[in-house]
Amino acid sequence: MSAPAAKPAAFPLLSVERLTVTFRRGGRAFNAVEDVSLDVAPGETLGLVGESGSGKTTIGRALLRLLPKGDTEVTGSIVYAGRDILALPASDMRRARAELQMIFQDPVSSFNPRREMQDIVGEGLEIRGVPRAERMRLVEAALGDVGFSLASVAGRRPHQFSGGQCQRIAIARALAVGPRLIVCDEPVASLDVSVQAHIINLLQDIRESRRLALIFISHDLAVVRNISDRVAVLYMGRIVEIGPGDAIYRRPAHPYTRMLLEAVPVPDPAWRSAPAARPAGEMPSRLAPPSGCRFRTRCPRAMALCAEVEPSLVAMPSGQSAACHVPHDEPAPAVAGSARRAS
Repeated sequence: MSAPAAKPAAFPLLSVERLTVTFRRGGRAFNAVEDVSLDVAPGETLGLVGESGSGKTTIGRALLRLLPKGDTEVTGSIVYAGRDILALPASDMRRARAELQMIFQDPVSSFNPRREMQDIVGEGLEIRGVPRAERMRLVEAALGDVGFSLASVAGRRPHQFSGGQCQRIAIARALAVGPRLIVCDEPVASLDVSVQAHIINLLQDIRESRRLALIFISHDLAVVRNISDRVAVLYMGRIVEIGPGDAIYRRPAHPYTRMLLEAVPVPDPAWRSAPAARPAGEMPSRLAPPSGCRFRTRCPRAMALCAEVEPSLVAMPSGQSAACHVPHDEPAPAVAGSARRAS
């Protein structure tokens, strides 16, 4: 059983304890997320990073109760503003979603292609019964935060905008209802590199101006570094390392985190390094996970103990916590990206 994850310094806005998400398909069940604990403080950005299939998006959707019903079971607790989201009646959850919003990876597919953009941005306000005059004022303010005027989008539909423009409008839609926390699910993965930095900087500016908390989901460690105060690294539905971003990037303790970092290109033509270590083979089946440490089948440091005992999160000298029997204690060979703003 995992130890509770490292806590942020401030009183948490959102507190997740031992979250487990189980999917059942065709009479078989597997845990997409298992025993995850984390907190998010007001105004903080927590990065969730890992390979495809690591459980990042499932966690994000579970936090907002957006997972499909029926064959999905969610256990643990998700406490927001003193109330467990998993226990809220549907009517109370609808009200809570005004403060808990999500930005999706593909904004175009999340838009109704038949609606005009000003109505898409104001849809949440319309559902809440906000009068039209007030609704348009809030829509205009949200669009202004992402660099649009109301006149520039009025009467236009999603197909008339580029991918980057649609993502900015998706951010405005999330902002319009006045959230306190936004889950950003791979918000730049589908965008050109030249547009990614602009969106990341925009999110940073909005977080500071509106005092928002963000959960930023990505498979790209370089992107996560540019925006996150703390980082949680996921592997097969479990947190294997969590802590301050600077500590994790400078001295990653878990072998999986180190391999992810070494695989990030360094934007310097003069840089020469030894070939990066890569995890051996493919991620094991979620239906039959390995015993002990789930990363051991791909880990170059694995030993007999790793197959027998599942490691718990343990505090490291550099400030983060890692779930590993044989953690690294040396600095990372290279740090990709900037510690502050994207460029």
